Amino acid sequence: MPPSARNSAKPRPVYLNLVQIRLPLPGMVSILHRISGALLFVLGIPVLLYALERSLASPESFAALQMSMAHPLAKLVLIALVWAYLHHFCAGIRYLLIDAHVGDDLRPARQSSIIVLVASLALTLIVAVRLW
Repeated sequence: MPPSARNSAKPRPVYLNLVQIRLPLPGMVSILHRISGALLFVLGIPVLLYALERSLASPESFAALQMSMAHPLAKLVLIALVWAYLHHFCAGIRYLLIDAHVGDDLRPARQSSIIVLVASLALTLIVAVRLW
């Protein structure tokens, strides 16, 4: 088959606009799972290790850490890390169940993705209320 016949049979997209693609809810949960994992790795580990080191260094550094964590911006960062942890945890349980072939059909997959989103946001809201 000549190359011109191959190209005319199935036109390939020149530009793929990722913003216009509507992902199904399980796809959104998958992307959020990856984002939350990256957030925990890049920001969560350093922040928590720094906080642990400061809290164990001396009573004065612990008091300074408490003062810095009382700042609203620090609380927002902590709430974002709490959401990342809770979403990653809930979505991870969902993926373990899907790997065990529990809920891997279309309807249960959509329902479990709704459950993951609602549970992670509700738990984050509970922690945020207690933190603030």
